[in-house]
Amino acid sequence: MDVRNLADLETLLDLYHKMVLIRQFESTVEALHMQARLVGSFHSSVGQEAVPVGACYPLRRDDYITSTHRGQGHVIAKGVDINRMMAELFGRADGYCLARGGSMHIADPDTGVLGENGIVGAGMALATGAALSCKRLRTGRIVLCFFGDGPAANGIAHETMNMASIWELPLVFLCENNQFAHGLRIRDAHKAGTISERAALYGMPGISVDGNDVQAVARAAGEAVERARQGGGPSLVECVTYRWASHSLGEAHLRYRTREEIDQHMQDDPIKRLRSRILELPVEPQRLDELDKKAQTMVDEAVAFAESRPQPLAETALQDVLA
Repeated sequence: MDVRNLADLETLLDLYHKMVLIRQFESTVEALHMQARLVGSFHSSVGQEAVPVGACYPLRRDDYITSTHRGQGHVIAKGVDINRMMAELFGRADGYCLARGGSMHIADPDTGVLGENGIVGAGMALATGAALSCKRLRTGRIVLCFFGDGPAANGIAHETMNMASIWELPLVFLCENNQFAHGLRIRDAHKAGTISERAALYGMPGISVDGNDVQAVARAAGEAVERARQGGGPSLVECVTYRWASHSLGEAHLRYRTREEIDQHMQDDPIKRLRSRILELPVEPQRLDELDKKAQTMVDEAVAFAESRPQPLAETALQDVLA
């Protein structure tokens, strides 16, 4: 998509709707867990919605993304069917992974989603391989790799960025820096300035942007995507945001931060920020309210769809199991 349209009202309304849809989906899933209607792990990205929506805005449908264990927003922004996504979380046979993947392994090649991933940093290697195939096969596609500040301290980050640069791959490394790797603050894990500054070591462009500003994310991602598509090689975009919720459901996250700190960051809600920006344009608030209701209706319908679908049959337990 053309990032020059980011000031267009209809574009902003579309970005707003996608951000609200992610927020409503995740908030509903968390409530379902609290009601014991869902089981298993779940990693909320509430408060980070501007990053996936902005990052995916310049992508084509046939471009690829790789994701993380906290990837619900990434795959929704890329365009997956939230009905099938919800069915997977409910462990139903019509889920994306036939009830075998759960919240950390949604994959949909038809929309370019090569998968969320429960192994920290693993998506970086998958993205590099996918980008190599795009280049060798001359498909014109690019790969956008979501990763967090945690894997930025892992060896896999160095290996993949180095290879991507040497081979000039059509790859965008998109760091979703939400300040914490589980309970470890970024300042205690990284002493060498910003994560984006490392890009220079690999001979690629690097930039840090406000991850709560969807337009800023979309512009930075758009430049990196265009560079990759034109054969200019990889880039590193760091989006600085904040994780509102615990690392995963039930984790005692107030042991390593205070309620006051969280409340302060919640004042910079990316959805409220975009809503305020849109209301500066000639638009009735009712249009935004309608988009809020539309998003909640879509999520409610996804829950109803999931609950109506059958459980997987016992005799299919070993289907698609390769190891």
